[in-house]
Amino acid sequence: MEISKLEKWFLKNKKEDFTKIAQDNHISEVLARLLVNRGLTSQKEIQDFIHSNTDCMHDPHLLKDVDFACELLEEKINQNARIRIVGDYDVDGVVSTYLLYTALQRVGANVDYEIPERMKDGYGININIIKAAKEDQVDTIITCDNGIAAVEQVRYAKEENMTVIVTDHHDIPFVETENGREEVLPHADAVVNPKQQACSYPFPNICGAVVAYKLIEVLYERFGIEKVETKRLLAYAAIATVCDVMDLVDENRAIVKYGLELLKNTENQGLEALMELHQINTFRLSAYHLGFIIGPCLNASGRLETAKIGLELLLEKNREEARRKAVAIKELNDKRKDMTARGVEEAIEQIETTSLIKDKVLVVYLPECHESLAGIIAGRIRERYHKPAIVLTKALEGVKGSARSIEQYNMFEELTTCKQYLDKFGGHPMAAGLSLKEENIEPLRQALNETTQLTEEDLINKVSIDVLLPLGYVKEDLVEELELLEPFGKGNEKPVFAERNLVVKKADILGKNRNTLKLKVENQYGKCMDALYFNQIDHFNEYLSEKYGNNEVNKMYRGVPNSIRLSVVYYPNINEYNGMKTPQIIIQGIQ
Repeated sequence: MEISKLEKWFLKNKKEDFTKIAQDNHISEVLARLLVNRGLTSQKEIQDFIHSNTDCMHDPHLLKDVDFACELLEEKINQNARIRIVGDYDVDGVVSTYLLYTALQRVGANVDYEIPERMKDGYGININIIKAAKEDQVDTIITCDNGIAAVEQVRYAKEENMTVIVTDHHDIPFVETENGREEVLPHADAVVNPKQQACSYPFPNICGAVVAYKLIEVLYERFGIEKVETKRLLAYAAIATVCDVMDLVDENRAIVKYGLELLKNTENQGLEALMELHQINTFRLSAYHLGFIIGPCLNASGRLETAKIGLELLLEKNREEARRKAVAIKELNDKRKDMTARGVEEAIEQIETTSLIKDKVLVVYLPECHESLAGIIAGRIRERYHKPAIVLTKALEGVKGSARSIEQYNMFEELTTCKQYLDKFGGHPMAAGLSLKEENIEPLRQALNETTQLTEEDLINKVSIDVLLPLGYVKEDLVEELELLEPFGKGNEKPVFAERNLVVKKADILGKNRNTLKLKVENQYGKCMDALYFNQIDHFNEYLSEKYGNNEVNKMYRGVPNSIRLSVVYYPNINEYNGMKTPQIIIQGIQ
């Protein structure tokens, strides 16, 4: 969240007997309200959520074709046939490849892997990868986190008498016919994807690595491997689930919760080296560390060089070699951060100095930008303007790009309506990848904006406040109790608390990059507390100067009485310093 005039705050106002819910479940009324806001009211729902564990995970045999796929793999393993895994270059693809490679080696398969290079190969399995496999006398190809849209590629592999198993989680391509929407599936020997209409799996919103894990569950059963060994692999499925931004509900919540506990004591040399390098306190390891530290590092190799570097880090057994590889990956990620910042600045300048600012769907062309950064930049643009954003870059052939959307706009379906301008595309409602000819950029932009049903109201960022919570309630026991709601992420966001009309007693800018604002605030009941606000400090000062005047802002920084009053949305936190624990709040938005 940020300071924004295009933002509305709403208080969730669900009615329940919070006192009874709190008493029945031995929790505070604050937590009872938060659980009700998540749609949980019965004692069973609440207990299942709080005590979520792997018992709630769904039967892998419900996945269409998974048993036949494992039957085929067992047959190939017994024949010592060459099997090649074809993964993808993002975290989900790398982790999926790691899982399948580790598992197939475990059961004695003659297996290797290939991961496409983003710049040279593009997304997913391609004809050149299949030709190379044929030259290497590969008998069987198994895809992970890709393949569902590879109709022509799979057809070619089958014409070359290869066995093909597709494991994927992306939306199924379709065509509109007189009889309605019809799926277009590759004619592989087995297609394992929970989003197929004919699949009876009860929770289709899993990432590619979890689809791979489900196949491994069935494969390990066939080879008599104990379930405790299978479940150790959930540490990796947890990383992919968070990094692929899956909803942390149902079995995804259980996977991440269990996986985080495994990762706290990981024996994986690469992950351990990466966490040590970033000084992550493994005791406090959270989904944040997976999504914003570990994941971006694994992603960086696939963005700027080859994703095989990230995979090799996960596979590394030697401690010193793992540390060396972790350092190299961190350096790549630091380089990626700098390149991203420059790309975001260029995109903002283009939007705000041209007619693009009036568009409801932003299509930005940054020809000099590294194509691997398009998705990150699109995400930042979406956050800033709360509009669907597509960022395009010049590629080796034509133009490539990535799209990030808002909840009110199904990006995959909207691109489908404009596919005449695209050479290739695929993805989800919230994110997509695309390629097209340079001359089709403007027609695509115009078509998306002419056909969109988005309203001005859709483009206003709405912040839902869970509880109006005075500062006096922010105590250590509440902060500890809120941990019962973790892991936080998409579909299970951190609770949003609010406090009105805070007096700012003092303000200081901290940090070597001067990117942390520390405020001493006081509420109407006289309760004082420290409040931290990160980044956009110049924006914060401009906002206050515009509203209250420079003189009042100067008073605030000098710590003398002033007229500044802030309403904030926040999350409570405990500051630990020299053995002392002090409650504080982390400001997420200001009005």
